[in-house]
Amino acid sequence: QVQLVESGGGLVQPGGSLELSCVASGIIFSENAMGWYRQAPGKQRELVATIDRWGYTSSPDSIKRRVAINRDNGQATVYLEMNNLTPEDTAVYYCAAGRSTGQWDYWGQGTRVIVSS
Repeated sequence: QVQLVESGGGLVQPGGSLELSCVASGIIFSENAMGWYRQAPGKQRELVATIDRWGYTSSPDSIKRRVAINRDNGQATVYLEMNNLTPEDTAVYYCAAGRSTGQWDYWGQGTRVIVSS
């Protein structure tokens, strides 16, 4: 049974930063691409960052200066760091795993991030 469990969400002050974690089980983690997506209230799910099995990372131009994605294959964990948060970053953040970036086979349940003073 595959599980992706996100953690690290919560309330963050504007201008602050966050670090999210996603622990995977039931997959050969090192052979999977991993990704972070988010879905804000009333909006579609959007890409935040991806990291392929070789460690190559990618993020949309609109946010790549503020995000970093890393993976620890030994811990089967992928991390997302994001800084200079604004209320527009408020969303549920989801972890995904798949055969390649863009071909996601599994999703986590999400962790909610609220950016507010």
